[in-house]
Amino acid sequence: MNLLPESARQWQQRVREFVDTDLIPWEVEAEFNAGQLPENISAQHRARARELGLHRIDTPTQYGGLELPILTQTVIWEQLGRVTNALGWCFNQPQQWMFEACNEDQLNRYILPLLSDARHECYALTEAESGSEMELKTTARHDGDSYVVNGEKWFVTSANFADYFILQARLDGGNHDGEHVLLFIDADTPGVHLVNNPPFSHTFAAQHPIYEFRDVQVPARNRIGAEGDGMTYIRAWFRYERLMIAARCCGAAQRLIEAAQAFADSRRVAGQPLSRQQAIQHMLADSATELWAARLMTHEAAAAHDRGADTKALHTRCSMAKLYSSEMANRVADRAVQIFGGRGYMRENVAERFCREVRVDRIWEGTSEVQRNIIAAQLLKRGLDFVTAG
Repeated sequence: MNLLPESARQWQQRVREFVDTDLIPWEVEAEFNAGQLPENISAQHRARARELGLHRIDTPTQYGGLELPILTQTVIWEQLGRVTNALGWCFNQPQQWMFEACNEDQLNRYILPLLSDARHECYALTEAESGSEMELKTTARHDGDSYVVNGEKWFVTSANFADYFILQARLDGGNHDGEHVLLFIDADTPGVHLVNNPPFSHTFAAQHPIYEFRDVQVPARNRIGAEGDGMTYIRAWFRYERLMIAARCCGAAQRLIEAAQAFADSRRVAGQPLSRQQAIQHMLADSATELWAARLMTHEAAAAHDRGADTKALHTRCSMAKLYSSEMANRVADRAVQIFGGRGYMRENVAERFCREVRVDRIWEGTSEVQRNIIAAQLLKRGLDFVTAG
């Protein structure tokens, strides 16, 4: 029985068709060309995504958005998770928290241009010695009508496509000394320096370079929200991103199970399909069972947002969904490689690519260990019912 609302099922079908028809056929091309596709093909993908309205799914209706339920957005990102090489990242998508945090001037200069594809953002959060724990060394010191930013940021995903940063820093001095602040910083601002652009295991066109911010002057009007409110908005971003990572992991796992089963049905061993072997059946059975559990958890966490559940409970459940789904997808990917055998170790094989790609889902936007810390803290403070009740 499909418990999704009819509107969510319609989105599920439309986006799956887009992924299967437009994106998946270009995975191998991207894999062997540094994640890049011919520009006319990338333009077609962007145009199709905009035609579907994927860039507007979390934007309030007053700004021309669709403001879809979080459950529906989760279903959409689950389908986008079926494709490798980050080909699903073919559109800009402003998030709800931006419209809550930004004033009209900032919306007009930085956020609404994302909808028209006129601007592109990236997040400068992580540092060499500060990841999920957010113990920042990058500072922002108030200087008249500006902030002076100094520090280094790592893993600035998609910076090679972006023209501005959303940077998180620790306030240096003033009434909120030591608290966090978020700033818009245009990429061409003097003092912004590319330090390194290291290659990664996955083959994405979107890169993850390292930047230094050296005495960068940022107008005070580029501060997002009030001084000291930085973590409030970062937590909102984390909740959304962790939930959508969980969704994409479910999509990846489904694609892997389907591919592994199809191969096992076609591959013959001693005159019988490989899928008749009990060891193979057990791997498929475990994968299907874990996918079902992860999907139920992820969809329920999304539905809780739509019901207006307590924010702290939502934060915990997003951590639970990301933890379980990312660990699940890695197990499924490993089994799929095993089922494919030597073929599963070839880069042209979907299992090989996903085996590399889903590994980072246990790291970015908070490692599995950090998610466990979040879950345990709420469990010990508020009890089991708080973190698991509907």
